[in-house]
Amino acid sequence: MSSSLVPSKPAYEWATESTVRPRSWHAELPKAKRERVKDGRFLVRFLVLFAFCIGVVATLAWQSYGDAAREMVANLSPRLSWVAPTSAPVGQANPAVPSAEQEELKTLSAGLAEVRQRVDEIAVQQELMKRDISNKLEAVEQEIFDRVSAPVPRPTAPQPRKPSP
Repeated sequence: MSSSLVPSKPAYEWATESTVRPRSWHAELPKAKRERVKDGRFLVRFLVLFAFCIGVVATLAWQSYGDAAREMVANLSPRLSWVAPTSAPVGQANPAVPSAEQEELKTLSAGLAEVRQRVDEIAVQQELMKRDISNKLEAVEQEIFDRVSAPVPRPTAPQPRKPSP
């Protein structure tokens, strides 16, 4: 037997050699420093998560109490008065006479209704054309199938020639 086939070291000794590198960069640090690095990472992650949660809560509160919150902020400081919600004066809430914009909106909505009706008519016509084309296509396919599958008539036996006198 050749001695080169026998391993020189047991398997557990191969893993302890210097060729095995640690999984992370801080594994080479002394244990006290390693703990501080882990604690710092935990603290940063916690602060980021906490800030994210505060942002979510603030967003939900702003959506729920938007106008009231704007009014409170505007009352805190005169510089922030631009944040206050704008509302129409009490006497001019809904004018009885429609404005030009409202008239224009009515004419646009009427025009839009006409366009929708025309589009529906076109869709119905297109559906009818589709049915007509598919019916004609089926008829042509059946005709081609009938021609191809029909037996070819056999030629009759040729008439013998009459001998010439």
